[in-house]
Amino acid sequence: MSKSADIALARVLAHCGGAPEEAMRYIARAVADDPAATEPYQLIEQLRPDVTEPDSPWAYIIASYVRFLDGDMDRAATALGMLTGYQPDVAWTAAPWFTDPRFRAGVTPQGLAGATANIGMYGHVHDDDITRERLRPWFELIDVVCARQPDPQAMAHMAILLRACGRTAESLTLCDRADEVERVMLTEVVRGGTWRKLGDRSQARAAFERALALDPANWSLFLDLADQSAEDGEFAEAAALVSRGLEHEPHEASLRAAGAAYRARATGAAEDLDLLVSLAPDLDPGYRDHLIECAVAGPGLPAELIAGARASQNKI
Repeated sequence: MSKSADIALARVLAHCGGAPEEAMRYIARAVADDPAATEPYQLIEQLRPDVTEPDSPWAYIIASYVRFLDGDMDRAATALGMLTGYQPDVAWTAAPWFTDPRFRAGVTPQGLAGATANIGMYGHVHDDDITRERLRPWFELIDVVCARQPDPQAMAHMAILLRACGRTAESLTLCDRADEVERVMLTEVVRGGTWRKLGDRSQARAAFERALALDPANWSLFLDLADQSAEDGEFAEAAALVSRGLEHEPHEASLRAAGAAYRARATGAAEDLDLLVSLAPDLDPGYRDHLIECAVAGPGLPAELIAGARASQNKI
C-alpha cells in the first residue's frame, strides 16, 4: 500500500469515528515510508492521540512527534533514538521537527545522551558510510547541544555513539571538550574504549588507569584493566587486578569468572576452570566464550576438562 493510501485510510478512520489505534498505524506506516513528508505529521497534530506508554515501533513513531508538540523535547529525542536503533536503515531524522529550532533549543544534554544510547541498544553495526550519512543529523545535534550546554557525563555518553559510527577522532575530541568542563571517570572510560578500537593499547590502558584514579572503588575498571593485561599476555597480572576489584564487589559474577579464567590460564589450575564453568550461565555469552577460550589454553589442563568447558558453551 502506498503512503498516500495509508494517509487516506487514516483520514477516513479518524473522521468517521473509527478505531484511533488503527488510524495511527496507517499514519505511522506513512511516516516510515517517507519521514520527511509533512502530511502524516499534520494528521497526528489534528488527532493528538494518547502516547503515554508506547509499546511498539509504530507507537514510538507517533509518540516522538506528539512529545515534540507537547514541548517534551527529551522524550521526543528518546523515542526517535529508539526508532533509529531499531531500524537504522530509515532516515528518521528527516522528520521536519528534528531540525526545528524549538527542538534544538529544548533538548537537554542528558536527554540527548539517553537518545544516542538508544541508537546503540539493538546491536546494529553503524560503522559504514551509508549509516553515517543517515545519522549525520544526530552528529550535528550533538555539536549544537554540547556547545549550548556542555555537560561532561552526557558528552561522554554521546562520544560512544561517535565511536560506534567510526568517528573516532570526533569521539576523542568530544572527550577532550568534556574534560575542559570537568574531568569525570566516564570520559576516561569512553576515551579508553576508543583508543582500544583504534588498536592503541598503551593509550587505552593509560585512560583506564586515569579513570581508576578518579573512581578507585569502581570494580568494573579493575575488570577493564584486567582484560587489557590478559590481551597483552600478562595473565597473572590480570588475575591480580581482578582480585583488587573483588575487594569492592566480592559477589560480582563477571569479576569472579574473569579471575578464574586468568588464573587457569596462568597456572593451569583445574579448580579455576571448574569455577569458571559454574559461573558461565551468569555471563554475557560473548564474554563467557572469550573467558573459556582463554582459560582452556592454561598449561597442563586435562583434556576432559577442556572438552567439558567448551561443551558448556553450547549448553547455555
